[in-house]
Amino acid sequence: MTLKLLARRGYAAAVAVTAATAVLLPAATAEASGAKLTHRQAATKLRAAGIGWTSSGNCSDRNRRNCTSFTKINSGTVKGVITFKRASRCRVTITGGTETGHAGGTRSHWKGYKVDIAPTSCVTRFIKRQYAYIGRRGDGAPMYRSSAGNVYANEGNHWDITYK
Repeated sequence: MTLKLLARRGYAAAVAVTAATAVLLPAATAEASGAKLTHRQAATKLRAAGIGWTSSGNCSDRNRRNCTSFTKINSGTVKGVITFKRASRCRVTITGGTETGHAGGTRSHWKGYKVDIAPTSCVTRFIKRQYAYIGRRGDGAPMYRSSAGNVYANEGNHWDITYK
């Protein structure tokens, strides 16, 4: 099949080529894995969508815990935050990105799968009304899951969001 035909059928471009064998993934699967973005690339996309961010250190250095960085964030995570803002119609402010200082793990902030957002009444109301309550996390934070499988944990002073 040609790449045009594959694109029309929902397939991303070949993601791996070994010995003339192409492996094709559906576009949604390829996107969910996400390309890593620079801070500037992510900031440009977020700003264009009307999403702001704060940093207690007024900085974006990934290696400083008082900064808010988007360095090496997954493109799928950025898309997820933008989708959330559009669906909720709430003001969204990111308070944590890929900077050091968050818990580790496979789907962590550092690895580009998570962001923290400010818990406005609009954001909290939307999450509680639209997403399914799925219990409490080990630290006691109540969790909600969207139909896309993203998990929103209320940590009190922010919502910790894990994107699939």
